[in-house]
Amino acid sequence: MADYITTYSKIHFNPLEPKTEEICIRDIAHALSLTARANGHFPKFYSVGQHCIHCCEEAAARGCTKREQLACLLHDASEAYLADITRPVKGHLLEYRKIEKILQDRIFDKYLGSLSEKEERLWRELDDTLLYYEFDYFMKEKLYDCPGILKSRPLFRTEPFEVTEEKYMEWFRRLCRE
Repeated sequence: MADYITTYSKIHFNPLEPKTEEICIRDIAHALSLTARANGHFPKFYSVGQHCIHCCEEAAARGCTKREQLACLLHDASEAYLADITRPVKGHLLEYRKIEKILQDRIFDKYLGSLSEKEERLWRELDDTLLYYEFDYFMKEKLYDCPGILKSRPLFRTEPFEVTEEKYMEWFRRLCRE
């Protein structure tokens, strides 16, 4: 068996030894638009790509910089190459978390350079805020007592993966223009 995955754009990518030049935003947008949020347990399909777009939109609604918005858009990009593991399990898989961090940092480095602590705190906060509202909407479950207040108005709905993929790419292009 090969030590690589074949991506949507036909790149042979080794997630354990990621090369910056092999990271492709189209592969990320495509894979995340087809990856189910909540490990597929929501009653309707809702993708990781949609979640990332909503995090980015929330950053924009809060007046965050384009760089911060892009960090929010890219915050789950490693899942395009690794898949995701639920938080309760991931906490016990130290080696997986190391692999994920190396890959995610490589993706951030390619498109943003290294992130500051403030930028990392911001995307983590928005990730958790959206997680709360996603579970409230889809599962009628409040994960914790004090969620952040949303300034954006995300639409938690099923949409064709092609629509999500193109929205992801539109946000990426918009945020990468000088």
